[in-house]
Amino acid sequence: MVEAYVLIQTEVGKAAQVSMEVAKINGVLTSEAVTGPYDAIVHAQADDVDSLGKLVVARIQSVEGITRTLTCPVVRL
Repeated sequence: MVEAYVLIQTEVGKAAQVSMEVAKINGVLTSEAVTGPYDAIVHAQADDVDSLGKLVVARIQSVEGITRTLTCPVVRL
């Protein structure tokens, strides 16, 4: 399994709506609206890196109101 945190920037006033929509996506463990340079943070999980990429690009980025994402894979050191 591969885990990642996906940092999301949204259109103005869309953070809560985007966070709720993303939370419904299979593979998303948690989705929270936050303050700061990003508007939402998502904890996601997939079988492998390719599946994680598909989750972010095909599913998460397609949610209306998202303007940019930054994917941060979790490493176990």
